[in-house]
Amino acid sequence: MKKDSVIKILFVETPVEDAEQIISLLRNGGIAVRPARATSTEEIQAALDELAPDIVLYDPVPAKLPLRDVAQQIEAHGRDFSLVALVAQMDNQVVADMFNAGVRGIAIRSQPKQLLTVLQREHEALQTRRQVRLLEAALRESERRADALLDSSTDPIAFVHDGMHVRANKAYLDTFGYEDFDDLLCLPVLDLISSSDAEEFKNLLRSHARNEKAAQHIELQARRSDGSSFPATVEFAHATFEGEPCLQIVFRRQQVDPQLVEQLQRDPVTGLYNRARTLEFIDDAVTAAAKGTKGQSLLLVEPDNWNGLIDSVGMGKADELLAAFANRVSGELGEDDVAGLLAEHTLGVVLRDRNDEAVKAWIAGLQQRIAGEIFDLGNQSITVSINVGGSLLGEKNANAELLLNQASQALRNVLSQGGGRVEVHDPAAREKADAERERYWLQLLQQALANDGFVLYHQHTISLQDAEGEYSEILLRMNGPQGEVLPGFFMPIAEQHGLSVAIDRWVLNKAIEILRARDGQGIHTTFFVKLTADSIQDATLLPWLGEQIRKAGLKNGQIVLEMTESKVVTLLRPAQEFVTGWKKFGGRFALEQFGSGLNSFQLLNHVDADYLKIDRSYMAQLPQHPENQKKIAEICHQAREMNRITVAEWVEDASSTSLLFACGVDFVQGNFLQEPQRLVN
Repeated sequence: MKKDSVIKILFVETPVEDAEQIISLLRNGGIAVRPARATSTEEIQAALDELAPDIVLYDPVPAKLPLRDVAQQIEAHGRDFSLVALVAQMDNQVVADMFNAGVRGIAIRSQPKQLLTVLQREHEALQTRRQVRLLEAALRESERRADALLDSSTDPIAFVHDGMHVRANKAYLDTFGYEDFDDLLCLPVLDLISSSDAEEFKNLLRSHARNEKAAQHIELQARRSDGSSFPATVEFAHATFEGEPCLQIVFRRQQVDPQLVEQLQRDPVTGLYNRARTLEFIDDAVTAAAKGTKGQSLLLVEPDNWNGLIDSVGMGKADELLAAFANRVSGELGEDDVAGLLAEHTLGVVLRDRNDEAVKAWIAGLQQRIAGEIFDLGNQSITVSINVGGSLLGEKNANAELLLNQASQALRNVLSQGGGRVEVHDPAAREKADAERERYWLQLLQQALANDGFVLYHQHTISLQDAEGEYSEILLRMNGPQGEVLPGFFMPIAEQHGLSVAIDRWVLNKAIEILRARDGQGIHTTFFVKLTADSIQDATLLPWLGEQIRKAGLKNGQIVLEMTESKVVTLLRPAQEFVTGWKKFGGRFALEQFGSGLNSFQLLNHVDADYLKIDRSYMAQLPQHPENQKKIAEICHQAREMNRITVAEWVEDASSTSLLFACGVDFVQGNFLQEPQRLVN
């Protein structure tokens, strides 16, 4: 499931505390949640109408609403939902009864990982069902349009099943001299082929029918109904007619020069296939994998440090270098392998009939050959190493977009690790690869902490209510071998290995230094600084932070510490104690992703937050979602009554900014207003 997807969950009879824990579990797993809760038939109906949930999570313990009645109410609503039961423990008879009543999944309350897995699985299954329905509708529309195009085509086209005509367009009838398709209905297509070519045509037809590897076209003499003949090129393609597999056959009187077709499919610089043709080969490989073909893989191969190479040989030699590189790669291809140019200097290679070890051996051989050769470019001679990122192809990832994303991600990982490396995504070895990557990032993190290897950025938070001074969100980056790295790559690993507190202290220390410098320049500035869960629970952080602020002579409120609502709910007692202590130093606190829980304002009774950063899920295409505008206005109204300041993050456009002003939002922030900039004194 995509990490940025939103699961809409309706909790039925679930206690508020349990619901909040489940929401926190999902949010901590990187999954956004839009929740609602119902304890009566009327509330369920209202939630079904307003929220349109993806998952209905039913808790049978209170037993006020019978499961069968809930299932029938959901079924009567007409939408496709996933009904999941939340139980304390598994009981065979109870589970069987629940499934009979309409439940799709069983989640165990005391097993968070199992609960999370069930909810993710059911959401993915629901999305798949919905996507299948959309695809089926699109297929029907495509078939309708294809049928209309077939009739309007000037090319003679027929569909053949078991050697018999099942469909033919008017051009086909005219070409062979038939008035009506009924004359062709029980006529073998072989009767339209001259006797001299009949045997070859029959063998080719049989090979295509068996899905064997065969030529896609044949030149022959075609025979009309009056006995006359004409030269034609017959092209074959697999198709379906009324849901049944068949062959599409096109008779072309004028043959396109095969050499010209081949030339048009080639990249003029490298001589390899161009991007469009390479993507077609990838689609073919994916189709074959979906049908059970094994031993295929997609590799993205490019010269390491391409920009540095071009700087050394000159831009005028770039094409010559790329062509020489492509020639070395193509020299390693097998008979069934394919290579093409997918991007500026990235080659896409489809390997066939190779197991995992054979793929590794092929890459090692390519590395050795490239590294061992000298590229002569005019008066210059250079050596080149390669970056390889790829993915093994199997039935599980038999999707062209997914396969390309996996290969691209592998290549990005290679580049982030310094280049000149290889990474091939293998679903069967995912845990091992993740562990290796984790060790690498851990090493980088330790080096960054030891050598001051982090960088701070900031993004202005703009006041819509004319607040004085400058406000900015502090954003962290890490210097990596190939440039700056976003925290999404390294912070999860830092938290796993107990380094997050040290990183938080580094950020706070740098922020305080810059605030002191700005105060000296007469620039009143407020920084929003993120805090991790470990820092909230670190008893030594507040005394250290108070001392640093005292030494710097900062005013109260110049540092606003912030944490996500879901994490605060999970660590309510430590968060409450931390915020109380932080307030004694004159500090301020912000809740991020506010409004994502069932009753977010109730949290303010326990944690005294000054700023409420409204959950980003409300901002997506805000002008097109009046229900989100209404929710934001409600949050702002209630926040104003409680003397809290509201902030809208991830603002996308000017229209959203105007709507947020109308809703009463105090501050706005987003790339539309200002891209993050490097923070300097």
